[in-house]
Amino acid sequence: MSSKPLRPEDAPAPLPRVVGGFPTILADPPWRFSNRTGKVAPEHRRLDRYSTMSLDAIKAMEVKEVAARDAHLYLWVPNALLVDGLAVMEAWGFRYVSNIVWAKRRKDGGPDGRGVGFYFRNVTELLLFGVRGSMRTLSPGRSQVNMIETRKREHSRKPDEQYELIEACSPGPRLELFARHPRQGWTVWGNEAGEDVTPRGAVHKGYAGGPILPALKPNEHLGQERAEAVGKRLRERYLKGESVRELGMDTGYSIQRIRALLAAAGTQMRPRGRHMAHSQFNPPSGRHTGRSQPSTRARKADRSK
Repeated sequence: MSSKPLRPEDAPAPLPRVVGGFPTILADPPWRFSNRTGKVAPEHRRLDRYSTMSLDAIKAMEVKEVAARDAHLYLWVPNALLVDGLAVMEAWGFRYVSNIVWAKRRKDGGPDGRGVGFYFRNVTELLLFGVRGSMRTLSPGRSQVNMIETRKREHSRKPDEQYELIEACSPGPRLELFARHPRQGWTVWGNEAGEDVTPRGAVHKGYAGGPILPALKPNEHLGQERAEAVGKRLRERYLKGESVRELGMDTGYSIQRIRALLAAAGTQMRPRGRHMAHSQFNPPSGRHTGRSQPSTRARKADRSK
């Protein structure tokens, strides 16, 4: 007996067309996993990240009709669904030739261990590269390595660095399918592609992309200028509500180093075990004021006077 869909699966809108077809197509389909209600599933009722499509529905999309005779396809696929990704590429009229690996990094450049998976923690995703007809990459592609190393963004959002890579390696006009954000110079198609549409799904702290902080050895000495620069970046995140432990998990720095760097940046620390509700901490009246508290022995000596 078939299970009832979590949301109605409407027929997709017609795909955009240009004279001669699109020579470059980027697609990030809403793949459907077998467990649609699990904690990390896109359609988890509480998280409500996005609706998904069946494999047959994705394969049936009329990509052949909108692609140029000679074209490139960049197709995102989860590691667990690699076989499905290859089947979709074939159904759309492309042959697989290579892939680009997205390596998700912490700020210090190490692997982002917050990935999920039943067998391993996935810290990579694959961007399959397929060709229709006969068309090489543009000249910059001859020296382009097949890896993107960036920090993770909100759920399912792919690295913005993909656009510069694709624009350098494949000719326009370019079409992005299942786009979540408009981009100048691209034709975009998808339920969340409009500028007035906010993509579903929460944006979690520490998943905002941005620069990778330098990797630091456990006992590495930092000069004052460098310590202040790194501490300033940590301070910005700390004042937005991230805890010292969260900063440590994201950067790979020790708790002691995080606290030292925050201190170097002149950060007013919150009481331990509490999260900040606003961008600045206002201590409650009569409680923690940032000054050190007297020891138990000192308080007893004071009472004996």
